[in-house]
Amino acid sequence: MGAGIAQVSAVAGYATVVREVAPTVVERAKAGIRKSLDKFIEKGKFTAAERDAALARLTFTTDVSALRAVDLVIEAVPEDLELKNGLWRELDRLCGERTIFASNTSSLTIGAMASATSRPDRFVGLHFFNPVPLMPLVEVVRGARTGSATLDTALAFGRSLGKEVVVAEDSPGFIVNRLLVPYLLDAMRALEKGVATTADIDTAMKLGAGHPMGPLMLADMVGNDTLLKVAEIMFAEYREAQYAPPAVLKVLVAAGRFGRKSGKGFYDYSVEPPRAVE
Repeated sequence: MGAGIAQVSAVAGYATVVREVAPTVVERAKAGIRKSLDKFIEKGKFTAAERDAALARLTFTTDVSALRAVDLVIEAVPEDLELKNGLWRELDRLCGERTIFASNTSSLTIGAMASATSRPDRFVGLHFFNPVPLMPLVEVVRGARTGSATLDTALAFGRSLGKEVVVAEDSPGFIVNRLLVPYLLDAMRALEKGVATTADIDTAMKLGAGHPMGPLMLADMVGNDTLLKVAEIMFAEYREAQYAPPAVLKVLVAAGRFGRKSGKGFYDYSVEPPRAVE
């Protein structure tokens, strides 16, 4: 997600600093962004010159102090409030008071992070969707203390990336995940109950509901580990059964079957096309 956000920012003309936690992750981010841009060239949507110009706007580092002078920080670390707030406290001490903080969280509240800083009025949610260069939506999340100027800046920034922006109030899951997560979890419950096979559930929803991919393959794309964390956060907040993670999701995550990123989840991605693992 972080690499994708960095890519669309650089393509839109912004000088962009990408801070990763280790040199190996830096190299993976660089390679991923170049590969993504090369695919756009292959499809005729980008020129080599445009790719090179976007890459020239990117600076990669493992040093958080490189963010000292930026106008906007977008955080895309794992869905762990203590981890996020530890980073926000560090950035709050480092960055000037004009810097706006934005979280790409998909389930945590903006208020829970803004309160860890001295700038809750300059704290906002910018929730992108994966893969960021292709997905046209950004949810702009307004915390209880997000200032109107901050909200306007976030909306303008999202539009400048060529995205459609929608405004959501600050509740776990916002708009999309509040509706999407129960759907994905219900598909897993249907699988557990033997309603149909993995492949048939996905085929039914693709052809019967007009979805571009079925719910179980979508869970693999999101990352089953990420989805489990999001479901746990939302269930803790709402205490509604629709957000409770089903057993099959817990088993897959415990087995390291996170989905596409690990090579196997509900599907096996070592073959093409991916094969459902029943």
